[in-house]
Amino acid sequence: MLTHPSEGTAPSRSADGTWHLSFTLNGERVETEVPPTTTLLDVLRLHLGRTGSKGACLEGECGSCTVLVNGVPQNSCLILAPQAEGTDITSVEGLATGDTLDSVQQAFLDCGAVQCGYCTPGLLIAARAFIDSCDHVPSVDEVRRGMEGNICRCTGYMKVIDAVITAALVDQQEGR
Repeated sequence: MLTHPSEGTAPSRSADGTWHLSFTLNGERVETEVPPTTTLLDVLRLHLGRTGSKGACLEGECGSCTVLVNGVPQNSCLILAPQAEGTDITSVEGLATGDTLDSVQQAFLDCGAVQCGYCTPGLLIAARAFIDSCDHVPSVDEVRRGMEGNICRCTGYMKVIDAVITAALVDQQEGR
């Protein structure tokens, strides 16, 4: 859910019962019309063609659908589309700058933290938010706590933890 109801604005409702939504996605203003029971995950994937976020459990338990809503990691499968009105959303597609990968994306590749790829988008978003919330390079235990809520059945987590710490080190060296 959104961290506070006032973060978004009220969407407009059409005569046919659909909602007209307008929000910022990866720095770009987007608009779409959706039924009121559509989730943000479905808006991203089905209405806007941004298929990076994955829907694994669709219950908010696995983290594969994690996006940043106003800078806060959220499970997009639990957010009804009208709640996204007026918000600023970052999906995994918004991490890279052009052809340059974000330090988190590069670290996941370099550390072998990507296997089947289903959980990867959510892990990348959660890692970016976690690193951005730290004022230091986190310890292994801090990363474990900071990445709670994201499930990966392939990597065994140590490579993910290594990647998060590596990205934090890179960010620190680059003054980010």
